[in-house]
Amino acid sequence: MGLQAIYQAPRTSAPHPDHRIYPYLLRKMVIDRPNQVWCADITYIPVQHGFLYLVAIMDWATRHVLSWRLSNSMDASFCIEALEEALTKYGKPEIFNTDQGSQFTSFDFTGVLSRADVKISMDGRGRCMDNIFIELLWRSLKYEAVYLHEMTDGFKAQKIIDDWMGFYNTERPHSALDGNTPKEAYWAIQQDRMAA
Repeated sequence: MGLQAIYQAPRTSAPHPDHRIYPYLLRKMVIDRPNQVWCADITYIPVQHGFLYLVAIMDWATRHVLSWRLSNSMDASFCIEALEEALTKYGKPEIFNTDQGSQFTSFDFTGVLSRADVKISMDGRGRCMDNIFIELLWRSLKYEAVYLHEMTDGFKAQKIIDDWMGFYNTERPHSALDGNTPKEAYWAIQQDRMAA
């Protein structure tokens, strides 16, 4: 019918002209083990008086959400906090993939990865399919939690997202993971690798 919303959704992936863009390293790569590739993305969460911004760090092979942060601004600090938490809890990936948003191309964010000796990969411009698993995470989160609740403020959003992320990681089986949850798949493959 050609109906469109009259408001502009916030852009969460605006590039910065002075930041380096890294090449996409995942083309035709077989990604089959934890900590081989992590990915991150930002989405917006509608609340009563505007938007909040949500970043998640995900293990690509197992879909396990390693960390996440909610913020009321789009500076890079909440992304760096999520990254540092994931590195502290889970070690480091071989490759870290994001889009070309200014938070991820910032010197502070890429500096954390460089100091940890992690290869940096970035999606092609306008190619959300290059980071498909985290895009699917956003869709599930929004349709299964965010759009079903009235998000009056950041506290309510934090609680709803925290509950859903816990469910996603520990209770929701994935057919691509042989019916395991992301947490089960992450730790099972890690233990198998250690035993070998």
